Amino acid sequence: MAKKVVAIVGRPNVGKSTLFNVFAGEKISIIKDVPGVTRDRVYADCTWRGTTFQIIDTGGIEPESDDIILKQMRRQAMLAMDIADVIVFITDVKAGVTQSDLAVAEMLRKTKKPVILVCNKCDRVGKPPMELYEFYNLGLGDPIPISANGKLGIGELLDEIYYKFDNVENEIEDEETIRVAIIGKPNAGKSSLINKILGEDRVIVSDIAGTTRDSIDTSFKNKYGKYIFVDTAGIRRKNKVYDTLEKYSVLKAMNAIEKSDVCLIMIDATEGVTEQDEKIAGLAHEAGKGVIIVINKWDLVEKETNTMAVYKKKVYEKLAYLSYAPIIFISAMTGQRVNNIFEMINKVNEQNALRVPTGLLNDTLSEAIAITQPPSDKGRRLKIYYMTQVSIRPPTFVIFVNSKPLMHFSYVRYIENHLRKQFGFIGTPIHMIIREKGEKE
Repeated sequence: MAKKVVAIVGRPNVGKSTLFNVFAGEKISIIKDVPGVTRDRVYADCTWRGTTFQIIDTGGIEPESDDIILKQMRRQAMLAMDIADVIVFITDVKAGVTQSDLAVAEMLRKTKKPVILVCNKCDRVGKPPMELYEFYNLGLGDPIPISANGKLGIGELLDEIYYKFDNVENEIEDEETIRVAIIGKPNAGKSSLINKILGEDRVIVSDIAGTTRDSIDTSFKNKYGKYIFVDTAGIRRKNKVYDTLEKYSVLKAMNAIEKSDVCLIMIDATEGVTEQDEKIAGLAHEAGKGVIIVINKWDLVEKETNTMAVYKKKVYEKLAYLSYAPIIFISAMTGQRVNNIFEMINKVNEQNALRVPTGLLNDTLSEAIAITQPPSDKGRRLKIYYMTQVSIRPPTFVIFVNSKPLMHFSYVRYIENHLRKQFGFIGTPIHMIIREKGEKE
């Protein structure tokens, strides 16, 4: 049975993200005293009384606002409420009941779903403040006093959530599920791709740079397999990152890369590979993740004979260290070749976890040595004794030699290329460790 879902909603700046982070047990959502910081839905798991459920943090709801971002935030919150089994409506006891609170309460009643009314910022232990009783006017039952910042009343709130669930069964994450991080500079089309895949406006899409500030985890299943897509905030150049929120977003994007199996590097076809793209791609490469280069907005590029081949050559010239990464040309807007991504994700994920038997590995090594002899220096020749694979994700090999200084990086690259020729390793970096015989780790 699927995990139950709890959505945390409320107007901006009442403490939704703080409460979310308390539930999650880590600082997942960005917290800052600026309305509108959490723009998209953020997902995490929470376990209470042996029951694991999913929590969703949402952007603040301003029911009457015409601001484009606030309107989209409201839409995202509505989507979260639509998929939620229980809704936690958080208010600010110090601010009292506002017109926005009344409007949100009306929205919640229309959902016909269990709603738990929470009054945040009740920072004193003991008798609830008199201001609490004003919130009975919202018509949502007994308000639960908490202090998200001070972690007061959290157990009582979790108990109430637990009581709202009916026969909840824990769901163990399927080992076959592939985590995919979609990375790239702002407005390369990351959110548009997820929305096209899901067939719904799951992630905010707008022409305003930096719209997606948090990393958004989205589970998805189709005929190709099971996936968790992570839409990350667009990574800007470090010297352009003045706003602390953007700095947090860069860190979150890097964290998303670390937790992924495969990274889709989104590149705007109309701009080509920029210096920024090179740095972003380097993050995935250095992390040892499976990598697919996705050229988006291909429908906007004027085509001639061999346009695609010429474009590929230019990409690999700029991203020489990613020569192993396959390139897919798509249009997230029209859906062109989007389905091709899934087969490639599966293949790259498989290759990133490929393990070669030691016997076969050394047969391949012997073949490579026979074709091209190891280098020598001042009359002393490099001897390669054997190699073994020590880990996967990425595939990592240890080569034992008589002298490490004789093992020139060009010969290491030669062996790597020979391995790729024999076994593929499509879309995955290969790590080589050189050791002298008898050398300890």
